[in-house]
Amino acid sequence: MNTTPGDMQIWLESEGRRFAVSVSRGVSLAIPLDLQGPQPVHFGAPPARSEPLAAGDFVGDTRAGGSCNCETVTLVPHCNGTHTEGPGHVTRERLSVHASAMKPLYLTALVSVTPEDAAGSEETSDPMPRPGDRLITAQALAAALARFGGAPIEAVAVRTQPNSVDKLSRDWMAPPLPPYFSREAMTLLVQLGVRHLLTDLPSVDRLLDEGRLASHRVFFGMPREGRAAAEVGRPDATITEMIFVPDTLPTGLYALSLQLAAWVSDAAPSRPILFPLAPA
Repeated sequence: MNTTPGDMQIWLESEGRRFAVSVSRGVSLAIPLDLQGPQPVHFGAPPARSEPLAAGDFVGDTRAGGSCNCETVTLVPHCNGTHTEGPGHVTRERLSVHASAMKPLYLTALVSVTPEDAAGSEETSDPMPRPGDRLITAQALAAALARFGGAPIEAVAVRTQPNSVDKLSRDWMAPPLPPYFSREAMTLLVQLGVRHLLTDLPSVDRLLDEGRLASHRVFFGMPREGRAAAEVGRPDATITEMIFVPDTLPTGLYALSLQLAAWVSDAAPSRPILFPLAPA
């Protein structure tokens, strides 16, 4: 890793390996949420929006004579932009995602993967893939991750190909439906010890999957139809969806700062930042 004047570094140690982290050169993977303009959305949710607060004689809009700008914001974290969710997404109990993402930095592999036609793959999903479906497969992930050898990776960020900038404002319900992760792909990540998965897709499951959320359950270590908090085998696992990874960011190892809005909720808007690193 080349350093520049003024570059600030810290050290990250993981399972006996030490890395230099360039904290001055972080790249955000969050999609800026324009409350008055184009934005990504899925599952039929309305776009996120804002409107001036009105309270008595006060109006929170300087353009309307208000003393300051103060807005009410309405959004659905799961459907309006970059967000991170924990096992509480599928449990009866209301589990906060903050209980799952506590470390300041995670050793992370950024990979690029091309979805495969489900009809030509032996990998599966629940429900089974339908004609035209595309899968992020275990085979593709294994090939992409092989270059990192035995690195103690805690998180994986997946950039799907092609990587069009329309991901910044796409209506994911418009055909064709987006790719999703096979059960084998999620099982592989669990077997590798990955606790945090980041993807530029709106969901790791099929968008219309009869409400099964099978891949979520695999990653959270839950049985097929599990809904109880006591059935969560990986309570510290998180899934971050609807990121955007610019093509200028090369595949490789990074340090991840998984920054979440301080919401007590199953999901929260998030700002994952990748920092370059090198063996120290």
